[in-house]
Amino acid sequence: MAVTAWLLRLFGCIRGKGENEKTDRNKCAAFATTTGITVNILLFASKLAAGIVAASVAVISDAFNNASDALSSLVALLGFKMAAKAGDKEHPLGHGRMEYVAGLIVDMLVIFVGAELIKSSAESVISPVLPTVSVLTICFLSVSIAAKAWLFFFYRGVAKKIDSVALKGAAVDSISDVVATAVVLISSLLGKYLGWKIDGYAGLLVACFILFSGIKAAKETIDLLVGTPPKKEFIGDIYAFVKNYPEILGIHDVIVHDYGPGRLVVSFHAEVPADDDINAAHEAIDKLEEDMHEKFGCLVTVHMDPIVINDERVNEMREFARATAASVDETFSIHDFRMTFGKQRKNLIFDLSVPLEDKWDLSDAERAVAEKIHALRPDCYAVIRAEHPLI
Repeated sequence: MAVTAWLLRLFGCIRGKGENEKTDRNKCAAFATTTGITVNILLFASKLAAGIVAASVAVISDAFNNASDALSSLVALLGFKMAAKAGDKEHPLGHGRMEYVAGLIVDMLVIFVGAELIKSSAESVISPVLPTVSVLTICFLSVSIAAKAWLFFFYRGVAKKIDSVALKGAAVDSISDVVATAVVLISSLLGKYLGWKIDGYAGLLVACFILFSGIKAAKETIDLLVGTPPKKEFIGDIYAFVKNYPEILGIHDVIVHDYGPGRLVVSFHAEVPADDDINAAHEAIDKLEEDMHEKFGCLVTVHMDPIVINDERVNEMREFARATAASVDETFSIHDFRMTFGKQRKNLIFDLSVPLEDKWDLSDAERAVAEKIHALRPDCYAVIRAEHPLI
């Protein structure tokens, strides 16, 4: 990590220290991917030559793995550059998701290479040939293991610095290559000293590593494109930040839209006392939006929800509704509570939050809570809108 930080500073990706430290995300990404391209091209050329000389399918397979890694780094580099483009008329929120699209292309290339290597390795299993392993071959493979291990730590360090999913995937791919190349080295040594013709099997193992890594990475990238829940740490930071504003009693219905790294759009409902001055509350909401944008670097939209807090009857019934909902299912919670009073009945109107993992049908949840409220308090009728939280 110290070497990675030193390199990033040396090439101008990080400037300043302490509170004045500034990280150029685009420069970090370009430097990391360019380094990956260079290292993998050198490994490909050296291992391909060694594999041809030694007539080793496993070594050649591992060489083409490095070639695919170099191509992957090139596509990632192009993806970073496209993602850095500012918004335009057709894409007002920028092109950040192009980083994910580039990542998916890389994943597909890895899967293709893995499938092709399985085919060639299977042919070697059917018609095995004892590879000629020289000291030079062993040296090439050993250097490859060391180089890919260094790339793993390098990618991981940069990924943490700029929070890049693409580089995290590259780090995982690099450590997989370390294991794969180690398998190739072991199979070559066993063939040389014990006469075991397991070169094809080792090639299959390497190919399976590549295929598995590609499928796993593709799933993670597709998840990002389809949409995943925001990080719990980020949501916790939002709740903690809002507590600094005494005008706001609480928040709910938090939604985070991810339009690519560094391009988040956040919205939520903020509860304010219903009897407060509406202009003062609106001013507090505006300040919160501006402060969050400065703090988290995201676009923020806050909806103001006035709630009654100085009416004992409303407070009592709010707590009754909250407790009743929790008694039906302890994961249930309520918000946006309000009441209407009639001569012989009370209407309790609120939203019911039903976690997705509970497997409750929303209409069943509404009915279960409403029926229990009416059973406990026959003069009360619940008007409920159940919803799944998006965090």
